[in-house]
Amino acid sequence: MFATFGYRNGSLRDVAAAADITHAGVRHYFPTKAELLQAVLNWRDEQAIRRMASTDEPFGVLRGWIEAAEHNQNAPHMVELQVSLASEATSPDHPMYTYLLERYDFAVAFLTSAFADLDRRGMLSPGVSPDTAARTLVAVTDGVQTQWLLRRERVDMGGIVRGHIERLLSADARPALLDSGSPD
Repeated sequence: MFATFGYRNGSLRDVAAAADITHAGVRHYFPTKAELLQAVLNWRDEQAIRRMASTDEPFGVLRGWIEAAEHNQNAPHMVELQVSLASEATSPDHPMYTYLLERYDFAVAFLTSAFADLDRRGMLSPGVSPDTAARTLVAVTDGVQTQWLLRRERVDMGGIVRGHIERLLSADARPALLDSGSPD
């Protein structure tokens, strides 16, 4: 419902009807619409973090980010939710405003750590800082999701994200992105 109608336009009654349960049944578990949305977002984030954080190796983190983009192509409603929320929740009075700020801060910090590790190994492209690499990767991922929603048959989210990551890496480091192990 939130992906289709946005947070402000979707209601708990709409969710109940779509789930074929009573409004009271939904409210038993989620007393407010904000709590339901928070639960959906937490579930989605836990799935993505589990895929990416299963390794402390920076190439594993980046492969996990690519896999998440590929996974999202099979989860259009979650992509729709993310894109609509990213637009709606930029208003400070939106109930998910703080969540969105924290989500972006976490994503940038998580990726900056991986890119900083690669930078210490001399594996980033010249002139690329870990923070810039992280922020541009988040921006490219968000932008390609919007483009994919508009032209699904033309946009390969995983391929575009992979290509961007490859350009952030030094030429010597690029093959390691494809390997299952880390270069020495």
